[in-house]
Amino acid sequence: MQHDREGRDRVVYYQSRQLKPTERNYPVHDKELLAMKYALAKFRVYLLGSGPFVVYTDHASLRTAVKSPHISQRMARWLSFFAEYDFRVEYKPGRLNVVADALSRRPDYAVKTADGNRIGVERVNAPSSSLIDDVKAAYASDADAKQLLSYASAPSDEARLLLYSAVDDDVIRIVVPNDYDLRMRIMYEYQDAPTAGHPGREKTYVLFTRDFYWNHQYKWVCKYVRACEVCQRVKPAAFSQAPLQSLSTPSECWQSISMDFVFGLPSDSKRRTGVVVFVDRFSKMVYLAAVPVEVTAVQTARQFVDMVFKHHGMPLDIVSDRDPRFTARFWQEVFTLLGTQLSMSTADHPQTDSQTDRVNRVLGDLLKSYAHSFQQSSDCLPMAEFAINNLVHASTGHTPFYVNAMRHPRLPSMLGTVASSLSGEDLRLHPNNRRRALIPTQYQR
Repeated sequence: MQHDREGRDRVVYYQSRQLKPTERNYPVHDKELLAMKYALAKFRVYLLGSGPFVVYTDHASLRTAVKSPHISQRMARWLSFFAEYDFRVEYKPGRLNVVADALSRRPDYAVKTADGNRIGVERVNAPSSSLIDDVKAAYASDADAKQLLSYASAPSDEARLLLYSAVDDDVIRIVVPNDYDLRMRIMYEYQDAPTAGHPGREKTYVLFTRDFYWNHQYKWVCKYVRACEVCQRVKPAAFSQAPLQSLSTPSECWQSISMDFVFGLPSDSKRRTGVVVFVDRFSKMVYLAAVPVEVTAVQTARQFVDMVFKHHGMPLDIVSDRDPRFTARFWQEVFTLLGTQLSMSTADHPQTDSQTDRVNRVLGDLLKSYAHSFQQSSDCLPMAEFAINNLVHASTGHTPFYVNAMRHPRLPSMLGTVASSLSGEDLRLHPNNRRRALIPTQYQR
């Protein structure tokens, strides 16, 4: 740089280069000295014989580098080069040395650390549930709740009650005060709402006791479900069944799946009257999609890729009934190319695909219960899929959501609260071991 007529610094020349592999091993002091030597050599035509000039640096030790009595052989060679020039070295802090740093410290060259909480976030919307707000407000009119809150907020341990825990799990629940209307609203969310799908007495009890607590909950559930008109109308009467000769249990999620079709539903706006059903044989997770009655093997393959493959990859085997859609040449070629074996049910043992048949029956009951809420059967499939995957399965003792992701989904009624999780001991297990540990022994066999 040089001064103009008004005394301002003006840039005459820019120069920079990368360090060579050997130069990268230099100590910081030698790297700074190398930069000064490189600049003098490049600007030699401007500096040599031009009179005294100043070298500004943000490395203070360079001011005494040429006067140090202890120098390396490399510095000794460089000092003979520096002796040809008439200059002095002045220190300039990096925060003030902005002109020299223009190339090496460009903002777009700086290493950026992504902050998911700030980058690209203009507004964060955190909806809350009015149900939770009403529960909080109801504490003020419940004498027992007020007493518990006063003890819990006491400043000293002596003023607090002793807490005895007799639960088998480690799930935090919301205590609901003695408010009849409020408790009925909660019962509706876990029994009648589309996300619940009228699961019945036992599954409703397991579902809503995961999040809420009050005395005599089971009696409340029995009374509520017994009075539910939809449950009495669409639920079939229970009957005993002969034991099934089932396939061997897979060792992990989405290792083996089963698939089937349900037809005969009312036509929607796209003339679809059927549903294709995919079921993971380990976790019992279900995927549903509406299809036309004349669905082809190509369309079925696309549904499989869109719903199952893109989330979980290819299973080792697929169990289906003896349907032409699955025996078409297209299916055989696809699974041969992908290395997947299509396991067909045997003619003498059609019960090998009984899992999907059971899901089809549950799906039929759900669609009947949704008839008054949705105009088209295809519109309620997302709710039906969620409801099935959020119910405890008898063979695993857990919901498909929980077996797959080791967590429960947050329901609309629980917005604004912290979701429950596994205990610390369970979380230290490997994911596959945790899933296996969840499954009863008789199921693992």
